[in-house]
Amino acid sequence: MGVIKKLLISSKGFFIVWCMVAAFGTYFCMYAFRKPFNAGTYEGLSLWGINYKVVLIIAQVFGYMISKFIGIKVISELKAASRTQLIIGLILFAEIALLLFGWVPHPYNFVFLFMNGLPLGMIWGIVFSYLEGRRFTEILAIGLSVSLIVSSGMLKTIYFDVHEWLPAVTEFWMPFVMGLLFLPLFLLFVWMLSVIPAPSQDDMLARAPRLPMTNTDKRNVFRQYGWGLVAFIILYTFLATLRDFRDNFTVEIWNEVDPGWDKNVFTQTEAITSIIVLAVIGSLSAIKNNFKGFWVVNGIIGAGFLITALATFLFQKHMITPFWWMLLLGTGLFLAYMPMQIALFERLIAHFRIKANAGFFVYMCDSIGYLGSVVLMLYKEFFMKEMNWSLVLMKFTYLQAAISLVLLAAACVFFYKSAVRAKNDTAPVITEMQSA
Repeated sequence: MGVIKKLLISSKGFFIVWCMVAAFGTYFCMYAFRKPFNAGTYEGLSLWGINYKVVLIIAQVFGYMISKFIGIKVISELKAASRTQLIIGLILFAEIALLLFGWVPHPYNFVFLFMNGLPLGMIWGIVFSYLEGRRFTEILAIGLSVSLIVSSGMLKTIYFDVHEWLPAVTEFWMPFVMGLLFLPLFLLFVWMLSVIPAPSQDDMLARAPRLPMTNTDKRNVFRQYGWGLVAFIILYTFLATLRDFRDNFTVEIWNEVDPGWDKNVFTQTEAITSIIVLAVIGSLSAIKNNFKGFWVVNGIIGAGFLITALATFLFQKHMITPFWWMLLLGTGLFLAYMPMQIALFERLIAHFRIKANAGFFVYMCDSIGYLGSVVLMLYKEFFMKEMNWSLVLMKFTYLQAAISLVLLAAACVFFYKSAVRAKNDTAPVITEMQSA
């Protein structure tokens, strides 16, 4: 243990690799407790006239959404000493919920997927709290980014493999089995996170200290930057809704667009997407000026929206195959989604020296974003019941691209004006200090 801590302090390379592996492993394993049930189809089952898989997804997403609202307070006020116990407790709670999901018969077990989602929404904020506020946070967060992109697809493939090995295990018990398989690995990666040293003085000078926030701090942030943040939150809502819809119903979408699809397609598309997206995110650490970094991040987000719309258009015109559509759609979504989570608010805090942490901003966005996901699923079920999942995905892709680009432009204008005002406010102070 002592040797590892010394290496983490003295070796930059060892520190970076350790953080990347710890973050990737922890969040990948979290997805083993959240996503595998999506690989099931639950054919022939319904509740209140609604497809039972839709009921299950809504139940879990609703719990996940509430978790994000809770996380606005819990994550923004989280102290370092409490992190390890909290993250382990949350995962154990989620696994017990999966046990009850398998044990209680349909149609009464959907409530336990709500209970499963309730703690899991806070995991991201805890993991990122170990990484934020450092000179090369974007590089450290590559592991977290990889897990966000590849975990759902890879775990679906693993789900099908495990189901082949254990054919007697039903769709209702498979989520618990998957969680049980990944629990020892999860505990290992959490330990790796727990020994990461706190940000250094150089980190705090470069990126601003990250402190637990008070209610006054939160009100001050919205008093100063409210309009720009609201634009980002609405934009993120559309983005998170589309990303979640694509992920939750990817099996149904593939059945419609390519009935002969191979189960390994999930891993293939997400692996290629991760390489592209992570190369882009990792390069952001080379930009030392936080304001320049902020603008580059916004440019990447805008490019992501354009890619989603263009890929969908080309697919509808039969100019690209289903594989390329899903690959490009995923790449565009994550090019917009990942920089918002990893880099946008990191740079915003660092440039304006805001007394805040990235978890506060991300959880504000996530809480509303998952509400959008629930609304879209219900709207599809009640007003577009006969429409294919793939067609819903296409229509919503165009809608979110158009609205989000307008909102992104509005947010950029707001923060540019805020930066000009801040510069003008500090100029007299600098002049007086120089004359003295």
